[in-house]
Amino acid sequence: MNTVNDSASRFCKKISSLLNSRTPRKLDLEHNGRAAVLIPIFQRNREHFLLLTRRTQKVETHKGEISFPGGMTETESEPLSQTVLRETREELGLAPSHVRLLGQFDEYVSINGLIVTPFVGWIDPPVDLSPNPDEVEEVLQVPFSLFQDKTNLRVEIRQRFSQDLPVYFYRYQGREIWGLTARIIRDFLILIGTVRDD
Repeated sequence: MNTVNDSASRFCKKISSLLNSRTPRKLDLEHNGRAAVLIPIFQRNREHFLLLTRRTQKVETHKGEISFPGGMTETESEPLSQTVLRETREELGLAPSHVRLLGQFDEYVSINGLIVTPFVGWIDPPVDLSPNPDEVEEVLQVPFSLFQDKTNLRVEIRQRFSQDLPVYFYRYQGREIWGLTARIIRDFLILIGTVRDD
């Protein structure tokens, strides 16, 4: 028996079960469009990683920031699960056949008024990527353990949508993972029991 594959299979089943046994939060508010992002997870040497991108200076918004692959829907009728696979392929060259969608997470609103729907996807290694140089400056493989170490976390209270809300900043190799990306990561890892909410 391949114990690594067996471990990955159990982990996928756990995440899928957690996501599909709950009703994702839906936001009913005025918005500037819909987007979908992928929370891409893979395993190496029994450790779990997130696959994140650092955006180029050529993109319209969030220049140079670390984010999930994803983007806006092309039409109102396009399924969000299709949006996320299409956008991931465009950004990373990752074929939809190499992404196993495990479930949908809660909706969020971005600072520019988009409703963002994350999907969790499992990627079986080896991860063969060909990033789009116009959109992706760098691909980052960030271990879950980074988010478990509280010395990597800084929290600031900032005004968002007329409320004082916590904004999370994680230090990673001289960079910062922050904003909506950090909030989604934190909420998701709390849900699956990797990070404690305290």
